[in-house]
Amino acid sequence: MIIHHSHFFGLPDPLMAGAATVFGAITFWRGFGVWRERSLIKNTPAAKIRSMAMGLVEINGTVEPRSVLSAPFSGQPCLFWEVDISARSKNGWNVIHRNASGHPFFISDGTAAALVFPQGAQCKLMPGVEEVCSGPSFPPCYADYIKEEHLQLVSFLNMGSMRFRERIVQDGQRVFILGTAMPRSHSFAISDGDEMKATGTDGRPSRLAALDDATTAIIRRGDNEPTFVISQESERSLSLDLGLQAAAQLVGGPILSLIGLGWLLATFAARRGGH
Repeated sequence: MIIHHSHFFGLPDPLMAGAATVFGAITFWRGFGVWRERSLIKNTPAAKIRSMAMGLVEINGTVEPRSVLSAPFSGQPCLFWEVDISARSKNGWNVIHRNASGHPFFISDGTAAALVFPQGAQCKLMPGVEEVCSGPSFPPCYADYIKEEHLQLVSFLNMGSMRFRERIVQDGQRVFILGTAMPRSHSFAISDGDEMKATGTDGRPSRLAALDDATTAIIRRGDNEPTFVISQESERSLSLDLGLQAAAQLVGGPILSLIGLGWLLATFAARRGGH
């Protein structure tokens, strides 16, 4: 007796084999993107902020807030946060929501400062808050966020376990950035809502105003070169991680596609033999 259905999710063999073939090809293609990112990191020389050229740059420095934020889950003060919410499935955790703050912050390296606009950055941040909760009721910090982001329907449709993760960058931490440097505008306003004012009580310029004066450029995601990385890892560690990830995808993708293709051919051969 020939069985024409796989043991995976009750789906037909041709469908599973085709999915494996396509997913392998996608994985292989993504591997090239990761390898290109690693090559950019390795081949772009580190620059001092004061003397860096405009365009793709690699800088290391200490970050300082332009405005102090409150992380949505932990409530900790920070200058950048990133969160994701995942639902458990048969295959593990599936991210159903991801969000990050977009407020600019300063980075300085002792020679000058730059203003970083983090929108669109690929962030490599150290693990922070991570908690698994069972719905439909969640602790207030998560329930409030779900309400603010209008995710009630998402939480209702995922009545099982959900994982909440938060990563932050705080004042004084060192980061590595690969992004596009652009000339700063002649002036940019310091909003009334910023935690640090332009002048102190003694009338002298505050740290924010001093950083504003020291800012020589803006770092952001480029229009022509979209690679934009903000990492709490060192350049060496990040390069190693990306190299391992790229190797796994470049090797594993073709293997998966070959398995899927072989499975597909074997299924069709078995069906023809059964008639």
